[in-house]
Amino acid sequence: MMPKKTTVAIVGCGGMARHHIRQILRMSTSGKQTDATHIAVVCEPSAKEYAATAEVFGEAGLEAPPNQPDLGRLLADYGERLNAAFIVTPHVYHHDQTKACMEAGLDVLLEKPMVMNAAEARSLIEARDRTGRLLVVAFPGSLSPQIRTAVKMLRAGELGTLQGISATVWQGWGPGTVNTWRQQPEISGGGFLFDTGAHMLNTVVDLAGEEFTQVAAWLDNYGRPVETLGVIIGRLASGALVTLHGAGEAIPSCASEIYVFCSKAILRTGIWGERLAIQRAGRERLRAVRVPPSLGVWEQFVAVREGTMPNPCPPEVGLRMARLYDAIKASAAQEGAPVRCD
Repeated sequence: MMPKKTTVAIVGCGGMARHHIRQILRMSTSGKQTDATHIAVVCEPSAKEYAATAEVFGEAGLEAPPNQPDLGRLLADYGERLNAAFIVTPHVYHHDQTKACMEAGLDVLLEKPMVMNAAEARSLIEARDRTGRLLVVAFPGSLSPQIRTAVKMLRAGELGTLQGISATVWQGWGPGTVNTWRQQPEISGGGFLFDTGAHMLNTVVDLAGEEFTQVAAWLDNYGRPVETLGVIIGRLASGALVTLHGAGEAIPSCASEIYVFCSKAILRTGIWGERLAIQRAGRERLRAVRVPPSLGVWEQFVAVREGTMPNPCPPEVGLRMARLYDAIKASAAQEGAPVRCD
């Protein structure tokens, strides 16, 4: 079966969008999904950011697509030529832009975190169901072959009973995001734990595959407008225990660790699914698990659109993560008092 061509609008052309665009363009040169994606138009209000994006296309020997800074106009002018949108904008815009694109008949790949809170997550699930469009949240962890392999093992009971999960992410995020929208809570929705740390929250809830029932959290803004440090303790519906540690004032760096403890094995991975190793009962050390290589979230989105794989990161996963972050904020506001996740 010939692949279904994806004609996409890129909404937002900041640094992360340019990273994704490079990955999309690499797919053609690598022989993966050749000619399966056409970037028809972009939506970027900043002339500076659009110029930087045009350079990315120039480096690939391609002409930059046109820019329509107003999303409403873009959907009116280009909607009939498009079948998808990739939304890579500040967090506060995600809900309205995604809803507008789905209502215009487009499938959507939405950059993380999905929305600002659980109420917005439920609204996008309703819009997805009502329009019948595809909505995939662009969490590299959930979309990675490593996390999909780990989830398959965990759900099959291959590793035994889940006992606990320990996750840590660290980055020089606080000093690195000064004077950007990421430290403006009305736009970002939160700090380090809702930005880079969102990968940790999402991957942990994906691996767990069940709801948190209780959370106790302590957050520290470190003198900044949003939190950059955080420690969370949680209990899952099964009774398994979870610890989460976000260190956003680290020395210049960006890395993570996740350990999943089961009755028959220990699993080690990262919040972006950047590796996978397992130590089974009777073994002396962790051993790497071989998985198929991936070029990133767009490759997985195209595969979902083509029907060659199920959606590994639907808005329900985004809702689970939003509910967790809402509970984290509620507990932190009460100086770490445990709160129910309902």
